[in-house]
Amino acid sequence: MKQPLRKDLEPVSASFVVKELVEPHFDPNWHFHPHFQLFLVEEGTGTRFIGDSIKPFSPGDLVFLGPNLPHLWRSDQAYFNRQSTLTTKGIVAYFTEDFLGAAFFEKQEMAPLRQLLNHARQGLEWTGPTRERVATVLRSLATQPVGFGRVLNFLTLLNELCYATDYQYLTSVSYTNTVKPNETDRMQLVHDYVLEHFPDELSLDRVADLAGMTSPAFCRYFKTRANKTFSEFVSEVRIGHACKLLMRGKLNITQISFESGFRTLSNFNRQFKDITGQTPSAYVKTYRQL
Repeated sequence: MKQPLRKDLEPVSASFVVKELVEPHFDPNWHFHPHFQLFLVEEGTGTRFIGDSIKPFSPGDLVFLGPNLPHLWRSDQAYFNRQSTLTTKGIVAYFTEDFLGAAFFEKQEMAPLRQLLNHARQGLEWTGPTRERVATVLRSLATQPVGFGRVLNFLTLLNELCYATDYQYLTSVSYTNTVKPNETDRMQLVHDYVLEHFPDELSLDRVADLAGMTSPAFCRYFKTRANKTFSEFVSEVRIGHACKLLMRGKLNITQISFESGFRTLSNFNRQFKDITGQTPSAYVKTYRQL
């Protein structure tokens, strides 16, 4: 049975939802929903897809997404193995723009919060000290009883994010979600196939056939939905995997290039710099300084 790309959350009586997620792996389905989402990864590694952004994730990953922004935290393949004892953990907060009333964020005092919500439509990621402070508050909110104090703490958290400067946007300025809620899960099939086979030679004809389209039609479809070509998408998945291997520090650069699906080291180095803006060795130095 095909799964819809649009994900509807269970209705709740509280104004917002904060819950802890503990699963063998994160939800493997590429989807979007009409809620704002603040998500912290506490345990687990993999590749994060948000709009047209593709990046590796690890514990401490903190992002804020606006409504209907497609996303997927795809756990590494090891988490899907039947014998795996690995676990993923995260804390997620969901809320709608009118969770405190239709006109609440239109008030003069709410201008900074309104700006934060507008920025979240492009996706935000915090990479500095803000992450630790937010993580502490989210853990507290996840266990705090529903009441006025909980709402106040949540608004205080959002207010802190308004003034935090250690953030970056995730999607490109030109990105727009063009996927209709009633579309079939073609993009899910593409994600699954690429993530399972990116170390190998990928066939465009095979992927197009999975999507039920001719190769030219699929290329046009994919670029419209992903804001990038299919080959660019594959390269970013491969480089994202290479980044994870570099951070682990167990393989040399030549080994990593082949493990990530590149057949020549020169092509790997060129694409790595095109996508990350750094050479592999410079990337490692930057990571170790964080």
